[in-house]
Amino acid sequence: MIFDFRCKNQHVTEHWVTSDTRHVRCDECGEQADRMITGGCVVLDALSGDFPGATLKWARHHEQMAKKSSD
Repeated sequence: MIFDFRCKNQHVTEHWVTSDTRHVRCDECGEQADRMITGGCVVLDALSGDFPGATLKWARHHEQMAKKSSD
């Protein structure tokens, strides 16, 4: 898995490591870098209908594209 790590000098690097790895050496300065907690990526499925705002946005966009292609 890929994780972000930050050292005491505030260098942030990515490393491909096992999920239990908590520390690596910083690529820039060689200090110990600790694994950071980072946010995940969320994508709303506009076609599911579970997210009405996303569904309406998707519908408006496709209506506009259909009008442009017919002109």
